[in-house]
Amino acid sequence: MDIRPLRYFISVAEHLNFTEASKELFVAQPAVSQQIAQLEKKLGVKLFHRDKHSVRLTNAGTVFLKNAKEIIEKIDESIVNAQQAEEGFIGTLNIGILNIPVRDFLPLLIRKFRQKYPRVNIRLNYHHLGRIIEKLKADELDIAFTLSPGMQNIGGIESKTLWSQPHSIILHQDHPLANRTSINIAELADEPFVMVDRQEAPPGFDLLLAACGNHGFSPNIVSTAARIEAVLMMVDSDIGIAILPKYLQFFAPPSLRFIDIEGDNLSIDVITSWKKINNNPTLSLFIEELEVLHSEFYEQSKAHS
Repeated sequence: MDIRPLRYFISVAEHLNFTEASKELFVAQPAVSQQIAQLEKKLGVKLFHRDKHSVRLTNAGTVFLKNAKEIIEKIDESIVNAQQAEEGFIGTLNIGILNIPVRDFLPLLIRKFRQKYPRVNIRLNYHHLGRIIEKLKADELDIAFTLSPGMQNIGGIESKTLWSQPHSIILHQDHPLANRTSINIAELADEPFVMVDRQEAPPGFDLLLAACGNHGFSPNIVSTAARIEAVLMMVDSDIGIAILPKYLQFFAPPSLRFIDIEGDNLSIDVITSWKKINNNPTLSLFIEELEVLHSEFYEQSKAHS
């Protein structure tokens, strides 16, 4: 793409002097004259009136100058855009989200990132864990905020732990144990349980089975649902109790009680995961911002502990 003739023409048109134009362009004057002559031949019009004493634009030259400047500006803009896209400053970032507690961290991260890279389009996509894994592998997601179980031993996926999320025993306020500050899981052996379907949330389901198994019983799961909201509604309807992440208390109705688990460190890691080999240059910039913000959060938590 040779745009030298346009640049030479613009310089001569602005100076109305071939010698001054050649100085600005750092080329010999004959080279400028040759480029202008070739351009006029290609266009089939005269762009300049020139004699021994002066150089003037023709009517055609005046019109062409305006268009030539617009063309050069567009080309220069396109070159800059292409370079910035190559570096990740322009583009799209697809973020997958499991229904996990990142409502403070993730919006802040996105705000900080967009302040630095305003030309990156951010897309948020809510999926269940299995779908997140599929989409990461298929490059339909660049990065995901999810949970550690289910992401382990998956080839080609890299993860960073953000924090640990404790679980609670969730009861209706009228349940006999609802006024307790903590409950040992062994006390729940005869309770009916409600849970999210295993195919929707394998980590939580398996965590419940393991926790109860460690206390010598298998949970009596009377009902499951595809969404956590439905599980909370079943607890609110006194169909059963649940063991789920404590952060859900921010979304739960006031009639539910979230009780600490006594004697068990029942928790699950909130992580962010991405494909090790990813062709989106914006991802590395986003991970850099994530690392900085996560360090700030970590330092703040130490200061308050």
